Amino acid sequence: MRAHFARLAPEVDFCSLRLFSERQQQTSSRQGVLQPFSTNLERGVMLTVIHQGGYGYAATSDLSEAGIAAAYARARHWAQRSSGRCVTDYSKIQFPQVRGEYRSPDHGRTPLAAKELIALLQAETTAAQVDERIVDSIASMWTVHTDTLFLSNQGSDVRQSFSMVMPTMSVTANDGADTQSRSFGGGGSFYQGDWGAFYDSNFVGSGARLAAEALELLAAPNCPTGQMDLLLMPSQMLLQIHESIGHPLELDRILGDERNYAGTSFVTPDMFGTYQYGSDLLNVSFDPTRREELAAYGWDDDGAPAQKVFLIENGLLQRPLGGLISQQRAGLPGAASARACSWNRPALDRMSNLNVEPGASSMQAMIAQVERGILMDTNVSWSIDDSRNKFQFGCEYGRLIENGELKGVVKNPNYRGISATFWRNLKAVGDASTFQVMGTPFCGKAEPSQVIRCGHAAPACLFAQVEVFGGQE
Repeated sequence: MRAHFARLAPEVDFCSLRLFSERQQQTSSRQGVLQPFSTNLERGVMLTVIHQGGYGYAATSDLSEAGIAAAYARARHWAQRSSGRCVTDYSKIQFPQVRGEYRSPDHGRTPLAAKELIALLQAETTAAQVDERIVDSIASMWTVHTDTLFLSNQGSDVRQSFSMVMPTMSVTANDGADTQSRSFGGGGSFYQGDWGAFYDSNFVGSGARLAAEALELLAAPNCPTGQMDLLLMPSQMLLQIHESIGHPLELDRILGDERNYAGTSFVTPDMFGTYQYGSDLLNVSFDPTRREELAAYGWDDDGAPAQKVFLIENGLLQRPLGGLISQQRAGLPGAASARACSWNRPALDRMSNLNVEPGASSMQAMIAQVERGILMDTNVSWSIDDSRNKFQFGCEYGRLIENGELKGVVKNPNYRGISATFWRNLKAVGDASTFQVMGTPFCGKAEPSQVIRCGHAAPACLFAQVEVFGGQE
């Protein structure tokens, strides 16, 4: 591919080639029965050309010299056609010259053989069938391996290799009109690296535990309604960060690019450096260097070197999620956040690892300061308006907190709020003992659609006076 690029790169101001190759495999068991295997393979290149201020790109899965030459011709054609007609002068973007290699963490742990993995998944779903009210149980393992190569006519040469393990499990119980489910991390227990992350994830034994909790929820009262303190566990913080911090801070969305498809943002460019996004306890980092998270990398898909930066520091909004192109358009500092989901999609402003930094409070200390409140664990539903401001989220599992003590289980716990004020009510941030790495493989955006993987790590966090309600409302 390097030889093709050297021979075919056109005489233009800037051009790049991004090779993308990925293999996905999924193995599942449902109620002890092995499900059909799923395997997905894809491979292709994206060619980008900037010339005389214009911008063009083209993709192809034909990796022959003729195929790549044809794609380059299309990219150059569009760069010529768009010159002088774009929302920004692309010739002013300073693409870095970078060289290097990135690989996912390798702890030397041996993958389970297919036979062993099947037996494990079947054992977990079988172990969940402890009661006739358990009506469904499903466990799966999704593994992904991705290789990319980024070359530019300015001398960049970056090779990256990513491995991910993504175990999931859910158990559903039913009694009459009531159905309750518990899942392993709510579909957020995903990691980058070899199988060491899976072995350390406490997945083994989850079938029986989740079944017991689903039955416990069937017998529990509904979550009460009212204004009260809310203690969110990392498996719900994942969604709270993603929807009410991540999406609102995407710079291309702020500039209006997503308005006709997936909405805009309540954040405006003049807020950066002045807007109090949360309480003084809120510190949010964009950190693609945290290698165990799903979206760790060495360079983004425009070749910008990955580095940890703070988007929100002591509650103050500092910078958006914007790659090199959006930074040029907005005149704002951003992050190495230009990412594409595959070979046939251009890079956009995306979340990578977007984390809430741990604070100083233990779990016991946070519970002790609550007179009346709810602990909520594991997201189950979400709704947020098209400016990512007003939201309503539901969780699988709740616990009452009364007079500084953890009390009984409640079902159907929900809460609602407004992003612009919710984070200002953050009254305690859990310490490192409450911190957990999670992520989602399903962050959607753009036309044509791109679904990408994001990491979200957070401690448990306590919020004051949140509107809480149960399933009867």
